[in-house]
Amino acid sequence: MPRVRLVDEHPEDPQLQAVFSRVQASWDHVPNLYRTLGHAPDLLEKWVDFAWALRGDATTPRALRELAILRTAQLNGADYEWRHHVPMALEAGVGDAQLAELATWASSTAFGDQERAVLAMAEELATTARLGDQGWASLRAHFDEDEAMELVLTAAFYACVSRVLGGLAIEVEERYADVPPVADPG
Repeated sequence: MPRVRLVDEHPEDPQLQAVFSRVQASWDHVPNLYRTLGHAPDLLEKWVDFAWALRGDATTPRALRELAILRTAQLNGADYEWRHHVPMALEAGVGDAQLAELATWASSTAFGDQERAVLAMAEELATTARLGDQGWASLRAHFDEDEAMELVLTAAFYACVSRVLGGLAIEVEERYADVPPVADPG
């Protein structure tokens, strides 16, 4: 059960109206996460700015970033995050076999060396809140410094998303009922 009521999709607050209008221009709805964070309009606006910059303005391949997001969601049991990002991952080119084998990525043949470096980093950050020298070196073997930083920022931000979703018990919208729930992390 959610801990905070959802803000109406058509709020009276002008700042919140502006943020929700921006969201609705990209999607046909305002996700429950944003409707919950709408209780803090200033922070929601900054949240959307950062999240959307990570999704839309980053230079690393979107499929790699989505793999990091999905592995983070899987490790944190964040069903909401998982169900929202599976369609994005598929659209970005993540394959069905990769989704099916994400929990066993380290032994799966569905992932290449770049993907393994990203998944190892995401897993280390999600489970320890740190990235050791070996994890950084593995990223740097495949990505320049700016790209590696971008990938770490993405994985770390979505670890935060998992924790906000769990902390506020935000429920998945009915429109995502057809997306399989988050799988066991393995």
